[in-house]
Amino acid sequence: MMFIGATFYAFEIPNYFDWIVKKTSHLKGIKATITKTVLAILYFNPLWIARHLLFIQLFSGQFYDINMTLLEIAFWSFLVNIPISFTANYIIQNRFKIKWRFLGSAVFSAIMAIYYALSETIFS
Repeated sequence: MMFIGATFYAFEIPNYFDWIVKKTSHLKGIKATITKTVLAILYFNPLWIARHLLFIQLFSGQFYDINMTLLEIAFWSFLVNIPISFTANYIIQNRFKIKWRFLGSAVFSAIMAIYYALSETIFS
């Protein structure tokens, strides 16, 4: 997982955050704030969570647990997580300077990785 985080995610997430800044540059005030937050939440959607769960299964050698149930678990994990994710992404997208957003997101994602791993037990 550290390899995926240090390579794939390290490229993907900063580019998405740059895209959010470009997409919302014409917005002001509360509209900009909410739009940036929602766009960040939409990135970490159930498919992203399912992909993360897939990586966990692959690296754990639990190939027999890779099935469509991961999507259901990811969906419920996403829904339950919305209040926490909204708050964290609001702070990351609206209070951190652009150069610190990836680090902020990485810290939050590390915490959430524990939640995603537990999601399989919680929502199975």
